[in-house]
Amino acid sequence: MQEDQPQEAAEEPAPSIGALECDPGVVPSDSQNLSDVDAFKILLEMKMKKRQKQPSLPGTVTELVTEEGSKVYVVGTAHFSDDSRRDVVKTIQEVQPDVVVVELCQYRVSMLKMDEKTLLKEAKELSLEKLQQAVRQNGVMSGLMQMLLLKVSAHITEQLGMAPGGEFREAFKEASKVPFCKFHLGDRPIPVTFKRAIAALSFWQKVKLAWGLCFLSDPISKDDVEKCKQKDLLEQMMAEMIGEFPDLHRTIVSERDIYLTYMLRQAAKRLELPRASEAEPRKSIPSVVVGVVGMGHVPGIEKNWSTDLNIQEIMSVPPPSISSKVSRFVVKATFFGLMCYGFYRVGKRTVTLILSMTATRWSCLQRLAEIRPQK
Repeated sequence: MQEDQPQEAAEEPAPSIGALECDPGVVPSDSQNLSDVDAFKILLEMKMKKRQKQPSLPGTVTELVTEEGSKVYVVGTAHFSDDSRRDVVKTIQEVQPDVVVVELCQYRVSMLKMDEKTLLKEAKELSLEKLQQAVRQNGVMSGLMQMLLLKVSAHITEQLGMAPGGEFREAFKEASKVPFCKFHLGDRPIPVTFKRAIAALSFWQKVKLAWGLCFLSDPISKDDVEKCKQKDLLEQMMAEMIGEFPDLHRTIVSERDIYLTYMLRQAAKRLELPRASEAEPRKSIPSVVVGVVGMGHVPGIEKNWSTDLNIQEIMSVPPPSISSKVSRFVVKATFFGLMCYGFYRVGKRTVTLILSMTATRWSCLQRLAEIRPQK
């Protein structure tokens, strides 16, 4: 399994020397003759000067420290909140991190590069093509569950006129402005989460949950979103629907708390400084990390921060149970049954239409034959 290191975005933000605010008194005039090590030290020194020793951080930020002395600033966000975007920007600017970790996996990384208008359109449109893609990617039941959860997100998007993931896009932009700042994807892959969630439910629990998701229509205001700073809106709505399914809550929330904690701690390894030669001893300094996660995950991350974590178990997908096999069969049978019925109805109407046209034509010919002798 390749989950021991943080997932990096497809295009990691790279520091641009030309974009930095250089201090003429720091950079030597003969900068073209600088070695890579000297250039690194100069840029790192500039970064340290911009890093606030006592940063003024929003109230949504939780500070955690590793055993090695690295600092992790976890920004708890509401996924549909303008205030959360501003909190992320301010935190990154204040602490000038070495790594930014966001609550995304490789299956959702595309939202980092899309503009708000495109995302808003994509979030509102749940097409048959998206359903087929979800089923191919995750299987029938997990794919349907993913589409139902996307429906919840689309409902919020439609109510607020705001695309999800704005805080992650802001984190991506701000990380690109910080020298030597890496950008990591810290969430468990969606297929694993949904497959484990489906496996935790009985057949009737799946039916009941799907029913609740299908008929979600309560209005949501922007004030409701900001009130949900203590718990992410999307996850709060989900929690209200899955409250009677503790196993589902465990797989969707608690297990991801563990995974996010593990990835944040991996990102917070000490930063190794470059050496001018092999003979020079290795040196490292504590790193600074900013984590951007839904507010609902912050208590779990704090709880798991000082415990020994093993993510092998929560990354495995259990074999399908008998109820899962039955439900999969029922879904497939229903789907193909509806398709066959649809073809039958269309075919029946087509045959009826053809027979009707033939009968009409034959009747017209008979009338013409009867008329001709009278002339």
